[in-house]
Amino acid sequence: MAIFEIVPNLSEGRDTDTIDAAAQSVRNSGARLLHCTSDAAHHRSVLTIAGTAAQVLDAAVALAGVAVERIDLREHRGAHPRIGALDVLPFVPLREASLKDAAALAREAAARIWERHRVPSFFYGAAATASERAQLADVRAGEFEGLEARFARMPPDVGDVAKHDRAGAIAIGARPVLVAFNVELQSGDLALAKHIARQLRERSGGLRTLRALGLRLDEGVVQVSLNVTDVDAVPLYRVVESISRLAAKNGVAIRRSELIGLIPRAAVEACARYYLGTT
Repeated sequence: MAIFEIVPNLSEGRDTDTIDAAAQSVRNSGARLLHCTSDAAHHRSVLTIAGTAAQVLDAAVALAGVAVERIDLREHRGAHPRIGALDVLPFVPLREASLKDAAALAREAAARIWERHRVPSFFYGAAATASERAQLADVRAGEFEGLEARFARMPPDVGDVAKHDRAGAIAIGARPVLVAFNVELQSGDLALAKHIARQLRERSGGLRTLRALGLRLDEGVVQVSLNVTDVDAVPLYRVVESISRLAAKNGVAIRRSELIGLIPRAAVEACARYYLGTT
């Protein structure tokens, strides 16, 4: 039996009632909620969900309903870029499934969400319909506030060109397993965090498969927010040590790091071997 994962990102990290409602909608769908993490500074929650194709589709549509009902992006302010109340919805093949299968589910989810909730969607990753939409960062450029201008030059893949007034649009895609990982710096220097992100991310000539953003959490703390799309090619210890080295050049130390969601066991074991000196 084919098993898939979805990792929806909700633009809500502070209201526990909304987060609880989202979690309950997943349970009601029959899918399994593996993990949920919420961050007030990012104003964002990330859910990790697994199930059959039918279960994750039902969970995705149900979550979109919670987002439309409870989240108003006109009043939303957080550190993380976003275009939608249900901002990102990736489909990931886990067992007896391919990326092609996951992309087909992503397109079906977009159609169902539009039909039921009237929220348009852009496809990215393996579900993308054009090369300029393959990268999530390109789909999300301009954020919610820039959607109308975006629609004028890049209509959504599903839905008409009028964004949902409260819920915006959704980036729906298909991808392999990735690790979401953040590193905070003991500094309020946003320019430094952005510089480090540029040095490290693949699209700027850095580490292969790495996505990175520099964000401000508060006046005294900035963050390098990372998506590690291939932890075999770019192990987490290499990411941490690279950030530590680049920050140290500016007299700044790492404050802490955090994992968002789940991580393959092999990635943890690789880090343990490195820091224990057994690699």
